[in-house]
Order: sequence, then C-alpha cells, then structure tokens
Amino acid sequence: MNELWRGRMAAIVALLIAGGALTYISMGSLGDNLVYYWSPTEVNASKDEAMGATIRLGGQVVPGTVDWKPDSQALKFRITDGQTEQLVTSTGAPPQMFREGIGVVVEGRLQGDGTFETDRVMIKHSNEYRAPEDGESPDEVYKTLDMED
Repeated sequence: MNELWRGRMAAIVALLIAGGALTYISMGSLGDNLVYYWSPTEVNASKDEAMGATIRLGGQVVPGTVDWKPDSQALKFRITDGQTEQLVTSTGAPPQMFREGIGVVVEGRLQGDGTFETDRVMIKHSNEYRAPEDGESPDEVYKTLDMED
C-alpha cells in the first residue's frame, strides 16, 4: 500500500511539473510575440503605443494612391477605414490581386515620420468564387470585403 501511494504521488508531482513547464513555455513569452490588428484611426489616435510595435493595419486601398515602382520593388499607397487615411510603404512585389479599393492587411511598424512600413501585404477578399461568364472581365468577378466585415 505504501509503495502504491508513493507511485501515485510521484505521478501527480510529475504531471504538475510537466503542466507548469508547458504553461511557462506557452505563456512565458507570448506577450513578445503578439501582433495587434489596428485600423488607421486607432493608429492615428495612439501613435505613441503604435510606434515601434509590430502591428497589423487593416483597411481599404484608397483609389488613386497606389505608386508601384517595379524597378526598385517599392510600393506606396494609402489605406483607409472610412475615417482616417494612413500612408503605407512596402518593399517587394504586391500580391497578384492587389489593386485600388480592395481590402488589405499590412504587417509592420509605424515610423517616426508617420509612415507605416511593411514588407507583408495581405489581401482581404471574400471566399466566394465563380468563373467569369462569357464576355465578363475578371475585375467584375473579384469581390472585396466591405469595411463592416
């Protein structure tokens, strides 16, 4: 009986140690790895908090603001949440579906001059797909998410 008690106690202690270690590993540095999703209005209102933090900024590409220079792989555009616009600069080629008026999420950092710098541009689009009908252009088929989504 005494030997059975020691075996159970050892198993309970081992489980507690393993559980504690797993909790420490999973939660210990979680705060350092969080990426926050903000709108341009939130970034503008909280510039001190946003400065230097890795955040995801979401909105729609403002028509007439896309400046793509393929030679230098430099992309500049503005995104809006319907209230505030934010200038975004990116390195690398934009995604294939990137265009004016589409919803995007960019991951990067707010710079001291107020520019949001990123190297990751992600397209927000609906999950609905249908093939273009005869005579219909692909632009008529593509849909973007509304700002309310």
